[in-house]
Amino acid sequence: MSDRERARRPGGRSARVAAEVHQAVTDLISERGYGNFTVGEVAARAGVADSSIYRRWGNLEALLTDVALTRLNTRSPMPDTGSLDGDLRTYAAQVAREITGPDGPAVLHLAVALSSSGKQGLKAGYDLRAERTRQLQSMLDRARERGEPAPDALDVLDHVLAPMYIRVLFGMGPLTPEYVDGLVDRLL
Repeated sequence: MSDRERARRPGGRSARVAAEVHQAVTDLISERGYGNFTVGEVAARAGVADSSIYRRWGNLEALLTDVALTRLNTRSPMPDTGSLDGDLRTYAAQVAREITGPDGPAVLHLAVALSSSGKQGLKAGYDLRAERTRQLQSMLDRARERGEPAPDALDVLDHVLAPMYIRVLFGMGPLTPEYVDGLVDRLL
């Protein structure tokens, strides 16, 4: 196997380094907040050379953008329970667990901070919303194909995800299963 093939192998060293760097960023954001650490500190925490971070991501903002997009887009797979009601409830419960878990608030704060940090941050915010919308649209399209009436993706964002994000960002109480189900009930 050539070096080039080895570098592309999923789950190989490159994937482990990325995971360690992402975790280091998330930990530093939890401890210090956005903008209060350097690439060197991320590298030291992850146990890699800072040149590895610069080579892969280019700069700290690009790394932070990658962390936010990766964490918020890959943690909640789109369920397929056979009904829109079941899909929305399962998805909302997954998102609630994700954003209240150990890294959830830090990643949400990172996404908010990035959205106001220049062109790359605006692009990150746009990319995040576009990916969430694409994911939701696939669920809503499946429901329509089954003959179920389905809201728009933006309605799901506004009425289910946004209230959960706001509660977590501002420490406004737990996301209980009853609360999350109530958001879905009101939307449907």
